[in-house]
Amino acid sequence: MPVSLSTRQIELIDAYWRACNYLAVGMLYLRDNPLLREPLLPEHIKRRQLGHFGSDPGQSFIWVHLNRLIREYDLNVLYISGPGHGAPAVLANSYLEGVYTEVYPDRSQDEQGLQRFFKLFSFPGGIGSHCTPETPGSIHEGGELGYSLSHAFGAAFDNPDLIVAAVVGDGEAETGPLATSWHSNKFLNPIRDGAVLPILHLNGYKIANPTILARITSDELENLFVGYGYKPYVVEGDDPPVMHQQMASTLERCIVEIRAIQEEARRSRVPRRPRWPMIILRTPKGWTAPKEVDGHRVEGSWRAHQVPITDVLSNPAHLKLLEQWMLSYRPHDLFDSKGQLIPELRALAPDGNRRISANPHSNGGLLRRPLRIPEFRDYRVEVPRSGQSAAENTYVLGQFLRDVMRDNMENFRVFGPDETASNRLQAILPGQPQDLARGNQTRGCRRRRPFSRRPGHGDAERAYARGLDGRLRAYRAPRPLQHLRGLRAHRRLDGEPACQVAGKGENRSFMAGADSLAQHPDQFHRLAPGS
Repeated sequence: MPVSLSTRQIELIDAYWRACNYLAVGMLYLRDNPLLREPLLPEHIKRRQLGHFGSDPGQSFIWVHLNRLIREYDLNVLYISGPGHGAPAVLANSYLEGVYTEVYPDRSQDEQGLQRFFKLFSFPGGIGSHCTPETPGSIHEGGELGYSLSHAFGAAFDNPDLIVAAVVGDGEAETGPLATSWHSNKFLNPIRDGAVLPILHLNGYKIANPTILARITSDELENLFVGYGYKPYVVEGDDPPVMHQQMASTLERCIVEIRAIQEEARRSRVPRRPRWPMIILRTPKGWTAPKEVDGHRVEGSWRAHQVPITDVLSNPAHLKLLEQWMLSYRPHDLFDSKGQLIPELRALAPDGNRRISANPHSNGGLLRRPLRIPEFRDYRVEVPRSGQSAAENTYVLGQFLRDVMRDNMENFRVFGPDETASNRLQAILPGQPQDLARGNQTRGCRRRRPFSRRPGHGDAERAYARGLDGRLRAYRAPRPLQHLRGLRAHRRLDGEPACQVAGKGENRSFMAGADSLAQHPDQFHRLAPGS
């Protein structure tokens, strides 16, 4: 069903998008004069400009079009920012929706609050350049690439009304964990699970080199995703009015198809594996940045990856170019005299918890239900005399987990590689259809069992983060840092087991040991908020 936006709708959506892009640039450069009400001077510029612009315009482009459909269809949408360091886009949208100010009142919806918001970005003790756990609406940091899709599917499991828009960067798409995660669609049950809408953001470059998927032919790229089991749609270009029209039509088509798949499965109660839609979004890297700086291409090249214009403190020509760039977004048309987004644009964002950055599913503590836990003493192994009994600890654990699953079918899952029996947890298998052996990955399965640990770990992390409980099963905890990041950002790492770090006094089923953390002392700094 093709959708045609009116000229006025395109103007408003484009203005909101320009506001997002303006905020993204302001976060990189400015510590004062946030709305450019006076000529830009060196004292308005941060001493060190740190951050990433390249993927931000494309991500905000997706976000603003999701906003329209949330309002139109009353959707429950979670956004996963996969491209590395894409925080400015997420932060800008959270600020414009008003959620960031609700969480951090000192970053108010006025010129003073905007000035503080800009200054704190990538500033010691301030706002991290990743989508850190402190970012409203974020359950995926994005600094360690490869896990956006598995996090998206982990959030969608047992969450029938949720649609997760998973934005995958084309650099991230070259990682092993992400390549495996495309197959997660085979585990999604349209009857009881939500939906994941992957959006592959092809802007052509990673840090300093072209990306593979942006260099293969369109036919080869689309056939790749048809082979993965998706129905790909392509949105491509760089002319904003044309792109807004394309994106509006394509995104709405995908939402309608997702709803039709779910309605048919829930009506018939037959969980066939559908061909879920996905979007391939091809836009220039650093879209809307200057075309060239000093004769070198910027927009549409790797030079837009981080800070597109360098030396603005010492080079007056570059400072002037930055000012012209920021004024090209026409901030005086977007913000009123107090520094607030004008009412006509504020009305484009959804209301209350329908705002993407306010979605309760991005804060599992708001949704989590206590588990019904059987009495663990009932599973004790009798030892009448020393050396006279034979038992396996994990086999007994499997019996306990079997009963936990039985009593918590809607909010408990087991995640891990394809080693259930070899880990001696086979007690959880009876009564659980062995659909993998029959080629049907979705019918009645309560376990997520790809061979690779990494997608299972990603699923488990985000299921926990959005309030689901479960058990992560592996021989060891290979990625303890990723497990801890985002569960409780402010907990002190003092050698306690990770389940205690994640939530002291809580009945959390998370199992990653402190002995595993000790293997990675050189990476502890990455856990710090704002790092």
